Amino acid sequence: MSASSQRELLAGWGRAPVSGATVVRPESLSELEDLVRLARDPLPMVARGLGRSYGDAAQCAGGQVVDCTGLNRVLDLDIAGARVRAEAGVSIDELLRLLVPKGLFPSVTPGTRFVTLGGAIASDIHGKNHHLDGTISRHVDYLRIATPKGVIECGPERRSDVFSATCGGMGLTGVILEADLRLLAIETSTMRVDTERTGDLDACMTRLSDDQDAYRYSVAWVDGLAGGRHLGRSVLTRANHAVLSDLPAGAQHDPLRLDLSRSMRVPVAPPTSLLTTGTVAAFNEMWYRRAPRHRTGELVPLSRFFYPLDGIGRWNLLYGPRGFTQYQFVVPLGAEATVRSVLERLSKARAASFLAVLKRFGPEGSGHLSFPMEGWTLALDVPLGSQGLAALFDGLDELVASAGGRVYLAKDGRVKPETLASMYPRLANWLEIRNSLDPEGVFSSDLARRLGLARARGPVMSTMAV
Repeated sequence: MSASSQRELLAGWGRAPVSGATVVRPESLSELEDLVRLARDPLPMVARGLGRSYGDAAQCAGGQVVDCTGLNRVLDLDIAGARVRAEAGVSIDELLRLLVPKGLFPSVTPGTRFVTLGGAIASDIHGKNHHLDGTISRHVDYLRIATPKGVIECGPERRSDVFSATCGGMGLTGVILEADLRLLAIETSTMRVDTERTGDLDACMTRLSDDQDAYRYSVAWVDGLAGGRHLGRSVLTRANHAVLSDLPAGAQHDPLRLDLSRSMRVPVAPPTSLLTTGTVAAFNEMWYRRAPRHRTGELVPLSRFFYPLDGIGRWNLLYGPRGFTQYQFVVPLGAEATVRSVLERLSKARAASFLAVLKRFGPEGSGHLSFPMEGWTLALDVPLGSQGLAALFDGLDELVASAGGRVYLAKDGRVKPETLASMYPRLANWLEIRNSLDPEGVFSSDLARRLGLARARGPVMSTMAV
């Protein structure tokens, strides 16, 4: 059976930029393999999962976008060995529903469960536990990838060059078909969480650096609008998986019960952004004040700890018709002043962000274009359309690059190509491997063409107003 296809306008989770492509939906892995093997059309292609990249990584203006969400079978589950092999279109949400009741959990998960396994690996996602467990690629033993030269099997010990180029390679080495993933054994579906408020950025960073080995997960919400002596005031949460003995007696009869229900859904996009400087400032003040000064041992469902925004369906519509961008960067240890400077500039510009998250990363992994490095990462959602926003972001890029840092390609929709090489020093190695796998430039995307990462085979028609 041939794959269905139709022309569609596509955007990432930030809803900008937008571009049109022919979306193809294969119904089997063999169908997808044939689609790649027979790709002789002058137009490029890229794979797409659930569209949770914030920018233009899973778009291909004028070309083909391969929707892999229908290829979501779990191929093998080894409960005793704590591992799963699945097609790349399976989502974290689907894996949670299967795994958690059996006492298993993904070793690395992002802040949303609505991403596919293939998309997670192509972005080499990180979680709140990067300081201990690294990115998802550290827990992947095997990949099958469809390339124009055929299907390649790779892993850390087999074709490691292809593996390292694919993990974090933003889908530009080929289409991930399936993966073998090591899992974490858990006793309950509950987290044991410690929460505290910190009055400024220095206090927050000090607390995130303390007791790293005591907590598997740690993250800080930062008030991005606070300035002066309150710059970087934060709410810090650190957690471990609760064990059976942590639960009250009434909950021990069903310790792995999983609740992934949603509390609400945004029905339509408002005509203007509801997240203005005024509303965000009020929210941030409320959020900071309602947080406990210090609380330990709170028992929280894992869905609330890991995926708080997933409880609000289509929350990205709250930013209005122009959409938003998430600016996420990392700088190495010793560049803490850069984090402070970024917050100072954003606070001064009144760039509204109710979602600003600070984490401390552990050592970087093997992926040539993998984002994390040992240091500090800050992510902020900013509504698009404000005057001077483009210049503000360009200045932040220069600040981050000069500190030896980088921006996250899975979140980006606007960084300039001349900045990329300084941010990703292994870029030349990645290009060499990618060109050997795809010498004719079959795989491309709006992101790739914008950053000069792929040969242009078709017109670029995406637009983004910052």
